[in-house]
Amino acid sequence: MAKKLEDLKIAIVADWLTNRGGAERVVVTLADLFPNADIYTSVFKSKVFPELRDRNVFTSFLQTMPLGRRHQLWPTLRPRAFEEFNLDDYDIVISSASAEAKGVITKPETLHICYCHTPTRYYWSHYHYYLEHPEYGPLNGLVRWIMPKLIHKLRLWDRVAADRVDLFIANSKTTAARIRKYYEANSTVIYPPVDAHRFNISREVGDYYLVVGRQTGYKRTDIAIDAFNRLGWPLKVVGTGPALKKWMMRAKRNIEFLGRVGDEEVAKLMSQCQALIFPGEEDAGIVPLEVMATGRPVIAYGRGGATETILENKTGLFFNEQTAVALGTAVKKHSQITWRPSVIREHALSFDTSVFRRKIKSFVNQYYEEHLKLQGGKR
Repeated sequence: MAKKLEDLKIAIVADWLTNRGGAERVVVTLADLFPNADIYTSVFKSKVFPELRDRNVFTSFLQTMPLGRRHQLWPTLRPRAFEEFNLDDYDIVISSASAEAKGVITKPETLHICYCHTPTRYYWSHYHYYLEHPEYGPLNGLVRWIMPKLIHKLRLWDRVAADRVDLFIANSKTTAARIRKYYEANSTVIYPPVDAHRFNISREVGDYYLVVGRQTGYKRTDIAIDAFNRLGWPLKVVGTGPALKKWMMRAKRNIEFLGRVGDEEVAKLMSQCQALIFPGEEDAGIVPLEVMATGRPVIAYGRGGATETILENKTGLFFNEQTAVALGTAVKKHSQITWRPSVIREHALSFDTSVFRRKIKSFVNQYYEEHLKLQGGKR
């Protein structure tokens, strides 16, 4: 008889664990779902992940290499970092990847499932955008010069790495289409976990709109700033990042930058905003669902994962051109609609962490059994 899932030796592999974003939340949820699993990653900042304090977390040589923890600087070394991990003893490997984690090498009898956040954006779907808008400060010129010389080999490795995966899970239909395009592989869509029960509907609603996220170029907070500069309406911006100073310089007094804010305060800001402004094109997008869990609507650019989780005129609105004018028009339209917080929250609950856990566990159970049959035996 095959082992029970609880008795299997499982490894969770993450690109890096240095900050708390959507991909990292998936890793933390997987770690909670599989409490005996070991965790592998290129670099790890333990202070950022107190819930992993008592777990076995194995890091690569980048962890101790000078400047190695600035993993963004080492695109040619990160593939080697993951290939050096010895995963021979594991029954199941679950990689959480938008970069190199999927490139680990496993034995034929090991089932490798990749939860893919997107095929590496700066190699494939958004390569030219990143080349034109690198965010390395004084190193921007070097990046623009060297990336075209490296990109062919990096794409070849990434494509080979994708072939090492037995099964892909995509975090959205948008990502599933990219996996099919760039990796020529099918995938099953399981939306990322949203801790919806951490949020509540507030009896008080302020007059401000809200942006939440890492302040980096592709998030397009500049569109929100330009739109609200024109409107003159209150906008609060939560988050830090390489583009923050630039955004602050172009904003008028009606726009407030709050920087890094604790989870409880973010939840309060979400529950009391008029609406979340979501101007970037994301692969999935957890923040909109968190806001919807508070009963507040979302005004989002009408491409990417947001189109799969927002119900237009029911839980939010879309603007179809990534411009300040189009966003401003959507904001004005929002102010004329009577929103139903209970309906918005009910929709968000269908993406709760409990749903993610149930679907992941069912997927792993089903396909491990099938994998065993294909291997013609048991472990």
